[in-house]
This record gives sequence, structure tokens and C-alpha cells, in this order.
Amino acid sequence: MNYKLLARATLLAAAAACAMMTQAHAADADTIRLGAAVSLTGKYSSNGVYTRNGYDLAAKLINEKGGVEVGGKSYKLEIVYYDDESTPARGAQLAERLIQQDGVKYLLGPYSSGLTEAMAPVTEKYGVPMVEANGAAVSLFRKGYKYLFAVLSTTDQYLQPAVQLAAGRADDPTKLKIAMAFENDPFSQDVREGVTADAKRFGMKIVVDDKLPPELNDMSATLTKVKLLKPDLLIVSGHEKGASTAIRQLADQRVNVPLLAMTHCDSAQIAEKLGKAAEYTLCAAQWAPSLTYSDDLFGKAGDYAALYEKTYGEPAPYQAAESSAAVQVFAAAFARAGSLDPKAVRDALSKTDIKTSYGPIKFDETGKNVVKPMVLFQVQDGKYVVVWPEKWAEAKLRAPTPSWDKR
Repeated sequence: MNYKLLARATLLAAAAACAMMTQAHAADADTIRLGAAVSLTGKYSSNGVYTRNGYDLAAKLINEKGGVEVGGKSYKLEIVYYDDESTPARGAQLAERLIQQDGVKYLLGPYSSGLTEAMAPVTEKYGVPMVEANGAAVSLFRKGYKYLFAVLSTTDQYLQPAVQLAAGRADDPTKLKIAMAFENDPFSQDVREGVTADAKRFGMKIVVDDKLPPELNDMSATLTKVKLLKPDLLIVSGHEKGASTAIRQLADQRVNVPLLAMTHCDSAQIAEKLGKAAEYTLCAAQWAPSLTYSDDLFGKAGDYAALYEKTYGEPAPYQAAESSAAVQVFAAAFARAGSLDPKAVRDALSKTDIKTSYGPIKFDETGKNVVKPMVLFQVQDGKYVVVWPEKWAEAKLRAPTPSWDKR
């Protein structure tokens, strides 16, 4: 054996390995890594994919435009993903892994309030800023977290517009009756809080107030009461499964209500999958392509929608738009902080006051966005069109909903 040649080969291999490590460190030094545990499998998988798509689209465009300038140096964004399997316990584990094992110093939020609630104590424990776009439960912002920021409107606002719309159409709102069916999870119970507060404000009578189990797949008992009590407005919140269940069972049982309002119409694809049964449904939404919001990265809301559809081959859901906005908020905070120190970034996040194609974003002392309103779609002729607020309406409200034999 030629030991000199072997030694030389070993030295060359070591030098090559060193060079590769140096290049990797150089690449890391020019990259800001964001961590994200999102639902790519399980009950939230469809919305988890929208969340990831929104994150990726913003990061890609920011990188293509030169990245983020921090203290006179340009950085590219990189997102490290894990699948939280739509399980809060798994989400908390992955948040710990991203911070402790992967060395990530900034987190993008998961999909759903429940998963955000599970991860927030972890990010708070380690002083890691988390900007989230899909955990709207108002209860999240009553716990004193200092490192949690949310770009979306909180849950108590989701279906308040439906109550306000019903009140505006009535000669005497105090004579209106409301039926409610809410999944027993943090998101939907917070939606209920906002609805009941507005119903009380208008003096409306709540005749059905059902708390339904998770995996909402049967509303027949609730709809039997609705058929008997004849409310003027039926409100449902149970994520995409609840939306699909409500539309199917309303049609199967031939239940007529003058106004029907719910969450998650678009992610459940009720217009696309359930056809005429979904007509006239009012749908709470965080965003719509027809809104007049704009920014320097994506342009107008409609430009964002066009880019998303070109990239992913499907219409842009609001879950993606708000997720892109979360990345933009981080990028703006990095630039304002002039530092990548997590505490400095957290302080910059707390002073956020920006305009995006998703909407205006300004955080109060609890970390929630206090300047962006909700909108209501209505399914009309198989399409989702904005009908409220009136200043953004694409079409007039179609109401009351005709009986099944006249549709």
C-alpha cells in the first residue's frame, strides 16, 4: 500500500469537505431561515397546503427581487417545513424541534387556532417571534404573549357582518330569530362569541345555540330544530367539514332559512362541489381578489390572485393571501430592526403598520391586527362574490333564500 498517496488523498478529501462546509456556512450567513409546522396531512390538510403555498409564494417573490436588506446586507429567505399532521401535540413538538434542533429563530404559524394555541407557549418560552396567519381565535390574544403576532382578523369578527347585514334588512331587528351551530373548538367558539355579542346588541333572539363535536359530520338534530323554529338567520362554523355537512344536510332535509352564513365555504369548495345546494350561502372571508388593497411586492389584490393561480393552477384562497402577508410582515420587520436578533425583530414586529395586497396590518399590544375588516361572499350562480361591505360589493345580496321547490 502506498501510504503517501493514501495520506495525500485523505488530505484532499478533508480539504474538499472543509471547502463545502465553508460554502454552506457562507450560504447560511446570507440566508434567513424561517420555520413552519403546517398541516400537510390530517383534517386541516387542504388549508395547510394553502398556508404553505402562500408562504412559498411570498418568499420566492421577495428572493427574486433581491431578498431582504438588514443592516446594509441582503439576505434570502428560506423556509424549513414539517408536517404537524393536524395535531396540536405534534405541532408543539415540531416547534420545539425547529427551535432547539434546527436552530430556527423565527417561526411562521400553523393552520388553525388550536395548533397555534399549542405552539405559542413554546415560541414564547424561547423568545422566538411567531407571525401567524391562520390562527384567529381571540382567546390567543388574552394570554399575554409577547412574541405572537397575527395578520388576520380575529374570530369574534368572522360572522358579525352576517348579523349586521340581517339587522340592516329588517324593519325591527328585535323581532329577528337566530339559530347557531358551532363546532366545539377554540376557533368556532370564538366565532360564536362575536355573533352572540352582536345579536345581543341588536336585541335579536337566539332560538338555537348548539355546540357540536369536532369532526362535524352530522347536523341533523340541529336542523330538525331549525325546521321547527323557523329562524331568520342560520349561522354555522365547523371548518370545511362543517360547511360541507351543513349544505348537504340542509338540501337532504329540505330546510329553508331566509339567510345562511358560515365559515370555510371556499376551502370546502361548496360552490364547486355542491352546486345548486350552495347557492345563496353567505361566506365569511378574510380577503377577496376584488378588494382594492395593494403593495409594492405583489401589486393589487387581483394581481396576487392572478399570480397564485398561474403558480398553483387554482384560484387564490384567502388562507394563502394571509399567509403571504405573514412573510411580508417578517421581511419588513427584519429591515426595520436592522438586526437579526430575535428580541430586536420582536420589537420591530410590535411596531408594524404596513399596507399589503391582503389588507392593512397594524398590531395592538396583544399582537392582533386591529385595522383589517372581514368581508362576506355570497354564492351566486356558482361563484363567490363579495356582497358586504357595500363599498367593496361586486353584486347585490340575493335574499331571502327561496324555498327548495323554487330554486
